[in-house]
Amino acid sequence: MSILAFNITQFFPLLNYWLFPLILAKASFDHKVLNFFKKYLVSKKTKYLWNSFSSPFYTVDVGVGQELALSPILSALYLSPIFYILENCLKNLKIPIPILSFMDDGFFIAQHKFISISNANLYCSYSVISTLLMRFGLVVEHGKTKVFHFSRSHEVFNPLPLDLTPLGDSTLLPKTIW
Repeated sequence: MSILAFNITQFFPLLNYWLFPLILAKASFDHKVLNFFKKYLVSKKTKYLWNSFSSPFYTVDVGVGQELALSPILSALYLSPIFYILENCLKNLKIPIPILSFMDDGFFIAQHKFISISNANLYCSYSVISTLLMRFGLVVEHGKTKVFHFSRSHEVFNPLPLDLTPLGDSTLLPKTIW
């Protein structure tokens, strides 16, 4: 089994908060939910009061921080159309790769008895997800991408590196420790 782990750079600061309500609308969420997120995420304003002083209104579109209670929900909802498109792309390319996601991290898992085929499947999957994320305004943090290979073999196991240089990453040497 082989695993490619990657991270999305600055996930929450880079979210397109104008796109988010459109994603929710496409998923047929109730109008009340759409309006809540529109008001919660964008077009926020505030003003300061100090004794008798009152400032004009200032725009404070700060979005959602990673530590807030809604963060896991928002990331899952925002990433769901990306994963749906990814799943269809990989199915059309006949690449048997499942993906797991944890907050703003992702894992591709490949299983094949030949590491070279697993690496090819991981490479293609990584290429597709990098492109999709970029189209949604997100970027893979290439410097944190790691590859792991696991074997049941009791012999010396020396897996091939995964060359991601054409995609803007580096050649990944398999990690020996998870």
